[in-house]
Amino acid sequence: MMGAVLLSEFATEIVVPVCAVIGIAFSLVQWLLVSRVKLNPERHASGNSNKNGYSDYLIEEEEGLNDPSVVTKCADIQSAISEGATSFLFTEYQYVGIFMVAFAILIFLFLGSVEGFSSKSQPCTYDKEKTCKPALATAIFSTISFLLGAITSVLSGFLGMKIATYANARTTLEARKGVGKAFIVAFRSGAVMGFLLAANGLLVLFVAINLFKLYYGDDWEGLFEAITGYGLGGSSMALFGRVGGGIYTKAADVGADLVGKVERNIPEDDPRNPAVIADNVGDNVGDIAGMGSDLFGSYAESSCAALVVASISSFGINHEFTAMLYPLLISSVGILVCLITTLFATDFFEIKAVKEIEPALKKQLIISTVLMTVGIAIVTWVGVPSSFTIYNFGDQKVVKNCYAPNFLRLGKVRTFNSSNSDRQLFLCVGVGLWAGLIIGFVTEYYTSNAYSPVQDVADSCRTGAATNVIFGLALGYKSVIIPIFAIAISIFVSFSFAAMYGIAVAALGMLSTIATGLAIDAYGPISDNAGGIAEMAGMSHHIRERTDALDAAGNTTAAIGKGFAIGSAALVSLALFGAFVSRAAISTVDVLTPKVFIGLIVGAMLPYWFSAMTMKSVGSAALKMVEEVRRQFNMIPGLMEGRAKPDYATCVKISTDASIKEMIPPGALVMLTPLIVGTFFGVETLAGVLAGALVSGVQIAISASNTGGAWDNAKKYIEAGASEHARTLGPKGSDPHKAAVIGDTVGDPLKDTSGPSLNILIKLMAVESLVFAPFFATHGGLLFKIF
Repeated sequence: MMGAVLLSEFATEIVVPVCAVIGIAFSLVQWLLVSRVKLNPERHASGNSNKNGYSDYLIEEEEGLNDPSVVTKCADIQSAISEGATSFLFTEYQYVGIFMVAFAILIFLFLGSVEGFSSKSQPCTYDKEKTCKPALATAIFSTISFLLGAITSVLSGFLGMKIATYANARTTLEARKGVGKAFIVAFRSGAVMGFLLAANGLLVLFVAINLFKLYYGDDWEGLFEAITGYGLGGSSMALFGRVGGGIYTKAADVGADLVGKVERNIPEDDPRNPAVIADNVGDNVGDIAGMGSDLFGSYAESSCAALVVASISSFGINHEFTAMLYPLLISSVGILVCLITTLFATDFFEIKAVKEIEPALKKQLIISTVLMTVGIAIVTWVGVPSSFTIYNFGDQKVVKNCYAPNFLRLGKVRTFNSSNSDRQLFLCVGVGLWAGLIIGFVTEYYTSNAYSPVQDVADSCRTGAATNVIFGLALGYKSVIIPIFAIAISIFVSFSFAAMYGIAVAALGMLSTIATGLAIDAYGPISDNAGGIAEMAGMSHHIRERTDALDAAGNTTAAIGKGFAIGSAALVSLALFGAFVSRAAISTVDVLTPKVFIGLIVGAMLPYWFSAMTMKSVGSAALKMVEEVRRQFNMIPGLMEGRAKPDYATCVKISTDASIKEMIPPGALVMLTPLIVGTFFGVETLAGVLAGALVSGVQIAISASNTGGAWDNAKKYIEAGASEHARTLGPKGSDPHKAAVIGDTVGDPLKDTSGPSLNILIKLMAVESLVFAPFFATHGGLLFKIF
């Protein structure tokens, strides 16, 4: 008999949805606070002098700033960006919707054919003496959960984009009061997205589990196998969002920078630049919508991986509902912890100077991690029984616990038989949580211009773009070392304590503060847009300096967010890999067998193939953009003098068309590889492919993201001219600055298209293999059967 838990099943049924609803309510409160900044110019004329009125600070600003036309311009620019982003996402979702329906049919056909579409009950996979629901039920419910995950993912991205485009001009207007006010608007808007996404993801998953339980009853093995479709749906949409959005934003960015800054010597986001609206739209569809879907996918998959492993362990066998939902309880507490953490940035402390921005964002990470450590301890204490078994693939193991002198031989089951067990599970989640913080700080060290690595890259611009590129690449490769050790240690610790379940909850630990992570991450593109709007509306250079300071901190936090996403993807992928190996009934994955080794070497190649596709897509789209921008500068009379308006719509169309067309081949590569390998070469080769893609993908993703982030901030370092060293390299338009712009342009597709998309590649292939595992185990390996 296993130990009882302190938290009853009834209490669990209340705690999880209540925490999700609190998260949604908090995000709505933040949105209301942001909406109090008005975008109509009549506001200050009313004599209102409250915190959100203009009259209390306009007196101290230079003359001409209380000009209503500035507010009107900001509103016009904001609506242009919002319309561009919305129309692009609608176009993208039409194509993705067709794919979604086609893939849902594929899931049903593949899984239904496992037992020849029979509706008879079958012996359970892990316990042949029991009967489980038919394979047809798994096919139907997996398809439903796939569609649920896909719709939630799309919604997460779309809502994020809407909030970001709502907040960008408001951040610009608040920057007139000072950098602190602008920071709060940008951060609150990021928090709206973070909490909505975390709470929606949790609530939909919780409701799906409870609805599926009505049919499945005591067959928890089948229930949680069907739930894995939720992770697959989330990640497949994220892939198209990340790749499509990434190609869009970087085609516009590269085109705008190369012609505007390097050739024509005009400032960034100058309204004369025809690609400027497309560039600002790109920040929202790539960095916001794509990233939102991506992190939702990570969250959904890590939850599904933990639930699948738990369902075939004592939690599932003994029907311990509270312990079963331990992953959801962690996420619930995470929402409450992030709520308290957010108040530290928006209410408890006020930012008064530019130099306080980055430390405030870093404190968010530290506070959330420290509070979450306490939260995990409480959840583990009340939600996990004092002893339990964890399913562990492989040979029979003798497991000895610290306080359990009796040897327990349970074949493929690892037993935790003491009060020490919950402590071990706490350490699994904790090690993931703290590994995330370490990865975040290492990323910050290598990408922030406050530290020597980026300053060295900036210094290398003295001798031109070539040395800048060399230094930047070296920095990216070097930045991989510590994150990989952090991931390796967390894998070792969590696997030692709780086998594959340990790794799944370690990934959840890393993602438990997702609401804060997303708030910090979304803050960057919002600040970037705010700077663009300030420049286009012709606001004073003081305002632009403030928004640039917000943006530079945002660049670093965006890199930190990518670090989190990649680190969690590695752990999630490994946990899914373990669940796949168990489900496909592979006893061991032997690297020395040719079947596995060919998979390993091909899998390691896939991230390179995928990166080549995405980089080339950005390159060819940027080529068209550069030609169009040059054409407009040459053909439209008075454009450079500011007498004529550029044709923004053509540039937006170039980015939209290129990204829709170019996102399909990389997406097809990722989605079809597991299906082809599993069907024709079998589960052992597929296991090799997954392992190879994981090992090489993580390295490339970290180095690509950090290289791009470092080049971007090296350019910002020279532009800001905040230190004596930076002033010797500047000003804007100098040769070192032009070299830095070229480095930044090379890094753009690395940090915003290839790098972030790779973490989806490794997760998506693993979760897809897990969902189709019953089919591959039954009908896979056709080529080896023929020969």
